Amino acid sequence: MSPLTLILARTLTLNPEQPDVQAVLVGGGRVLACGTREDLQALAPRAEVLDHRDLLLTPGLADAHIHLVMYGASLGQVDLQGVTGALEVLRRVADRAARTPAGEWIEGGGFLTSELGLGRYPTAADLDSVSPHHPVILHSRDHHLLWANSLALRLAGITEATPQPEGGQIVHPLGTLLEASAIEQVTRVMPARTPAQWLDAARAGSADLHARGYVSAHTMAFEEPGAPWALQTLADRGELPLRVWACLPHDALDHARSLGLGPGAGGMFAWGGVKFFADGALGSRTAWLHDPGFADGSGTGIAIDTPEVIRERGRQALELGLIPVTHAIGDRANTEVLNAYDDLRALARQRGKRLRVEHAQHLRAADLPRFDGLTASVQPIHLIGDAPMIRDLLPHLEAGSYAFRSLQAAGAVLAFGSDAPVAPPIPQANFRAAITRLGQDGQPLAPDEALTPEEVLWAHTRGPAIAAGWEDEGWIRPGARAAFTLWDELGGQAQALVP
Repeated sequence: MSPLTLILARTLTLNPEQPDVQAVLVGGGRVLACGTREDLQALAPRAEVLDHRDLLLTPGLADAHIHLVMYGASLGQVDLQGVTGALEVLRRVADRAARTPAGEWIEGGGFLTSELGLGRYPTAADLDSVSPHHPVILHSRDHHLLWANSLALRLAGITEATPQPEGGQIVHPLGTLLEASAIEQVTRVMPARTPAQWLDAARAGSADLHARGYVSAHTMAFEEPGAPWALQTLADRGELPLRVWACLPHDALDHARSLGLGPGAGGMFAWGGVKFFADGALGSRTAWLHDPGFADGSGTGIAIDTPEVIRERGRQALELGLIPVTHAIGDRANTEVLNAYDDLRALARQRGKRLRVEHAQHLRAADLPRFDGLTASVQPIHLIGDAPMIRDLLPHLEAGSYAFRSLQAAGAVLAFGSDAPVAPPIPQANFRAAITRLGQDGQPLAPDEALTPEEVLWAHTRGPAIAAGWEDEGWIRPGARAAFTLWDELGGQAQALVP
């Protein structure tokens, strides 16, 4: 077989110097030349030819925000995406319980509390009716709320007298836990995954993503240590089909420093970011908001990592050559993160790093210009389910929600992802949401913030590459990584191509 491959296809390179070509020559995992079919065939007459002239070739898709191994594990759990009532949740849990030995844990997720039809937070008693003999935990779609049954709570030692954790909440009557400090009181008593199970989850997540057309991913730190270990192991074995940029939790910084851990030098797995959480999420009513807060009177949300922590540990991250990466959904959370980042900008420029805000979901107009030079790592697919809630809960912030065009105009680098398993990593859904701005109720949300298909492609390819500091990815030009996505049409059916 020839060591060179000639790909024939209509090609969008995202290289402004040569934006449209007919053919791409690759070898040794790199793009060697781009141009016309005739020129490249003359240059490499013995190259193996892949004829895709009926398809569109683009730089390979990147998911700029995913919990990759957690997503792989979720593929075998109780799927609650799209459920429209508590009875359907209970039916699916009962079905899994009937097929699961008594005493084994049942885990699932994907529901929205606003779609359960309860008018309140769910309780342990609701689940006990169908699963008294199995400890059950169900993650909300945003993973900032956990619904647990009585057996799971009992195993965790949670009672009506358990003190409230800092940065979280144990809701009464018992059954709902809000934010990580509360949720982890239950999840930490679950049986630990074996190394083989971690590897299986990593394989499942990366294989699923690759099958959808992705060639790289930025995996966030809301996972146990076994998750990055599994990804690194697969990369070392040559079994990882994605290039992975990974984040450490900020509370691991001291350990990372003692080990001399810094950004990776290349390969299919590298450390690159340090993750912070400024607040919770919209659906769980834990997003941190300026007054007046949520329109239903449920308050102003929950602040998690303080601005002081983000500022100080963000400085430590930059000194290690790592990028501060901060989850911020509510408008107050974004304001406070930007305040902290103002004190880090000079060091970030000195280190050649671009500070990141994850989600940047609800913004005040005054804060938009402050995103200049930052990465806005956003997930259009969330707009679909969130739009009706935004109209009900945050009507005063509707114009500044999912403000993609305004962020772009302010000078932010847009990097699109899915946040899987919070939402499925479906690139077509991200295209539709960013272009049409339609929520699941069929109504548009801030339609002036819509993007073009070409802008969405850039945010799913070149944007994530810039965010990760990958000069060799996200476009098709000589020297770039030979990792592509083939489409029947832009935003349509997709498949990865890594010759």
